[in-house]
Amino acid sequence: MSNDTLTLAAAVFLGGLALSAGSASAAPLSVNSVQADSAIVTQVQMTRMERRMMERRMMERRMMKRRMMDRRVMERRMDRRMMNRM
Repeated sequence: MSNDTLTLAAAVFLGGLALSAGSASAAPLSVNSVQADSAIVTQVQMTRMERRMMERRMMERRMMKRRMMDRRVMERRMDRRMMNRM
């Protein structure tokens, strides 16, 4: 009985080793391959127009957020007033 369980355990262990050594390994990538990928990315200087467009987009987003918050505050005030009248 114990020989059978020992044999089964050894077979499972060796099978797991064989599968983990394949291409489906969960081991992390080596440092060299990560550095090679990051060398492809280069930085480019933005023009004045591009920078201004980004600034405008950020300003618009801030304005929209502010509007949304103001509307929420006003709606809550109105709800409170209506609840106080009842």
